Amino acid sequence: MIEPELLLQGYRLGVFPMAMEDDSIEWFSPDPRGIIPLQDFHLPHAARRSWEQKKFQIKLNTAFGEVIRECAEREETWINREIVASYEKLHALGHAHSLEVWQNGQLVGGLYGVAIGGAFFGESMFHRVTNASKIALAALVERMRERKFILLDTQWVTPHLVQFGAIEIPRVKYLELLDQAVNLGRRFVD
Repeated sequence: MIEPELLLQGYRLGVFPMAMEDDSIEWFSPDPRGIIPLQDFHLPHAARRSWEQKKFQIKLNTAFGEVIRECAEREETWINREIVASYEKLHALGHAHSLEVWQNGQLVGGLYGVAIGGAFFGESMFHRVTNASKIALAALVERMRERKFILLDTQWVTPHLVQFGAIEIPRVKYLELLDQAVNLGRRFVD
């Protein structure tokens, strides 16, 4: 297991861990870095309509372990047992969080990440129902706006994240924004 303070210090310095195919852990600091500017977040129309038409319920931190394990269930993953154990420990200490999308009492989508100061470091998302992970991301952005967070770190920009307004910024600019964000007195949960 990666010690909690080491993980948190890594995030504060702009690095994050990923498991490799051989189960070793490596640390990354991409240049450029992916972020979603909160003021530019866009929920695609189909997802917005889906949220309004279906009976989804958003919950916070009620199924963290299930969310991270669902995120790991893919053909290629950077989430191994050591990553799961490390983030479950961070969750128990109040630093890692899950936003979950429920439908008819079933977990159908969600995401998890780490909050430090006014920054949220998104780690992974999953869905069992179309648009459920998009709804989780929209709920995350809403919460971050309400609590005056300033940085939503996506690590890299993927074609999937571009539809929400994700952009790449140079590492030097990211580190300036990161320093400002982690030093804000913000709380993700009360």
